Amino acid sequence: MIKKTIFQGLIIVMGFTAVWFGFSQLDFMKFFEVRERTTNLENKLGDMIWSEISYTEEIVTNDTIVKTLDSLIIPLCKANDIERDSLKVHIIKKDEINAFALPNNHLVVYTGLIEDCKRQEALQGVLGHEIAHIEKNHVMKKLSKELGYSVLIGAKGGAVAREILKTLTSSAYDRTLEKEADITSVDYMIKANINPKPMADFMYQMAMDSNVNKAMYWISDHPESEERAKYILEYIKGKKLKSKATLSDKDWKAFQEQVRLE
Repeated sequence: MIKKTIFQGLIIVMGFTAVWFGFSQLDFMKFFEVRERTTNLENKLGDMIWSEISYTEEIVTNDTIVKTLDSLIIPLCKANDIERDSLKVHIIKKDEINAFALPNNHLVVYTGLIEDCKRQEALQGVLGHEIAHIEKNHVMKKLSKELGYSVLIGAKGGAVAREILKTLTSSAYDRTLEKEADITSVDYMIKANINPKPMADFMYQMAMDSNVNKAMYWISDHPESEERAKYILEYIKGKKLKSKATLSDKDWKAFQEQVRLE
């Protein structure tokens, strides 16, 4: 019995020593310095790209439009513990059916997307998808994979900003990240009591519509749109969905009309 107790004591001491030694080998200052540099890089890139966009595009600043879009975003944030003020939402007057996320929590929405969504829930699904890219750090993962950290670290000037912007708007995230953003958006919507089915319907609509240039589709940047619509519908199958519209039908149509006339 005494030998067993001594043996157990030795095991505990050895385990503690191993853990202590492991932690002693970690350079915590270096770890936190790397994280700080990464954060600073993301902030720099996001603000640099947005600065380039703001010089070349027409930004919608109409207070009513901005506040109405915000009213569609707030339920998603509130229900999912996302700090709304952490998102930098911008509306650009452009016919393209598009929205995209930039580094440093910038979220860009084109008026063409708002006008084209038949249901407000479809727009909220797209917004949730882009918010998921931001929350899951997909933006920097994509840029570091496609351009490399060395290019990002040395990024300066409008030409580089335009190249980074092109990477974010003209090519898709890989399927794993895309599916994660889709399902995360659906989860956001379910928690906010927003019906996610119109998001899947929107994907079908974009995939089947042959009257619009595919280069102008939000969905064109995301492969296998029909497949994505199917797995969203499969994911929500059997779930008890509580659905409550954020805007009345009248207010939603008025919002789209105001955006169209802007």
